[in-house]
Amino acid sequence: MSRSMHLNRDVVIIGAGVTGLTAATRLRAAGLSVVVLEARDRVGGRLWTDHVEGQLFELGGQWVSPDQTALLETLDELGLATYSRYRDGENLYFGADGATHRYTGDIFPASAETQAELERLIALLDTLVAEIDPAEPWAHPRAAEFDHVSFRQWLGQQTSDDEAIANIALFVADAMLTKPAHSFSLLQALYIAASAGSYSNLVDADFILDKRVVSGLQQVPLLLAEALGDDVLLDTPATSIRWTEDGVTVSAGDGITVEARYAIVAVPPNLHSRLEYVPALPPLRQQLQQHQSLGLVIKVHATYETPFWRADGLSGTAFSPYQLVHEAYDNSNFGEARGTLVGFVSDEKADALLRLTPQERKERILASLAAYYGPTALNPAVYYESDWASEYWTQGAYAASFDLGGLTRYGALQLEPVGPIRFGSSDVAAEGYQHVDGGIRVGRRMAAEILEQQPSIQHTQGATA
Repeated sequence: MSRSMHLNRDVVIIGAGVTGLTAATRLRAAGLSVVVLEARDRVGGRLWTDHVEGQLFELGGQWVSPDQTALLETLDELGLATYSRYRDGENLYFGADGATHRYTGDIFPASAETQAELERLIALLDTLVAEIDPAEPWAHPRAAEFDHVSFRQWLGQQTSDDEAIANIALFVADAMLTKPAHSFSLLQALYIAASAGSYSNLVDADFILDKRVVSGLQQVPLLLAEALGDDVLLDTPATSIRWTEDGVTVSAGDGITVEARYAIVAVPPNLHSRLEYVPALPPLRQQLQQHQSLGLVIKVHATYETPFWRADGLSGTAFSPYQLVHEAYDNSNFGEARGTLVGFVSDEKADALLRLTPQERKERILASLAAYYGPTALNPAVYYESDWASEYWTQGAYAASFDLGGLTRYGALQLEPVGPIRFGSSDVAAEGYQHVDGGIRVGRRMAAEILEQQPSIQHTQGATA
C-alpha cells in the first residue's frame, strides 16, 4: 500500500546509522525539523544485534576502546553499560612452522631476529603515524610519496623478514581495511593508525577491543531512533536528490518526497551512486566515488555450551597470517554460561570462501578454529557467518578506503559539501575512522556545520498526504 506523502523539513537525512541519527538528534535539539529516511527495515546500518537459533550475536560492529570518547559520551548519555572482553590466560599464535604456540605478553613467539624486527617496525610506524594528522593525512609533506607506494611494498623495503612483514601487514590489511596489503597505500595505513592514536594501539587487542555494550552496540542507534520517534521512516529508500543552492527535494520509496533546506547523505561512500542527483554531481565528485571501495570480511560466530578454552588456560585470543581465520577472540555475552568465539576471514581468503558452498565454508572455517583451539572447536552448538558483502545496503566491510594515490587526490574533496548536500559516515572520520566513534563524530560535525548557518534557515515542519 502506498504511503504517498509530501514532507517539509529543515534537514532530510538519508541513512539511520549512528552518523545520521546523531546528526538528526543534534539538529532537532537545536530547534530544527528533521526526517531520517532509512532503506532497511531496521536502524543501525553496520550495527546489528540479532538472535540466531536463540543465541544473541553482534553481527556488525561491537567493540569500544578507551580512546573512543565520542562513543563513550554517547553510551553515558543513553545509560548503556559496558563490560570487558574476556582476556585472562594465554594467547595463541599459529606460526610459519605450522604449529600453534601459547604465549603471553605483547609479542608472539618467534625467533629473536623476527621479534627484533617486529619491535623495530612498530617503532618506525609509530614515529611516522605521530606525524600524520588524521583530519588531513594528505597534508603531510611526504603524503604523495607515501600514497604512491603500497603498504606491502613499503614493508618489503624495510625488512627481508617475511614473518615480520606478514604480521605487521595483518594488523592493517586483514584486521582493519580488510584488503590485501598490496592494494592500498602506506599513507592509507598511516591514516588508519593515526585515527586510532598510534600503530601500537592497532596491534594491542586489549586496547582496541577493550569493552562491549551489554545487549549489543546496536542499542546506540535503537535508542537514538526511539527518541526521534516518527521522524525516522524505515523501509524508505531514497532514490533521488534534486538540488539547487537554496535546497533539496528528495524522492523516496512509496511516493514519499521531502523538501528541505539541507540534505545529509549518511551512508557508506559506495552507496552514494545509488542515488540520482539532479543536476549531476560535479565531475571530480563522481571520480572520487570511483576511487573508494569497501573491503571484504566474513565475521564468524561459533557458540559452545561452555567456553571450553578457558578451562584450558586460554584467553580465547588467537591470530595468524597463515590461517584462514586470521584472528579470533572470546566473544561470550555478558552473563551467559555459554561461550562464543568470534573470528574473521578477510580479503583474498574471503574471496576463496565465497566461491564455496555454505557447508564447505563452515567446514573450512571450523577447521581453522580447531587449528587454534583443538578439536572441540569443530562442534559448536550455534554457528553463523556475518557476510556484509551480501547485504544490499552495505556490500562490504568495515569501511571505504582509497586505491593507490586516491587519498591525496580526493581525500580533502570527500569532506566538502555539494551545494546544500553533505556526505558523511564513519568512512570519512578523522579520529575513530571506520568505527562507531568516528560515525558519531562525523554526525556531530555535519550538524554543527548546518547549525552555523541556522539564522538564515526558515524552519519548516509539516506533511501532506
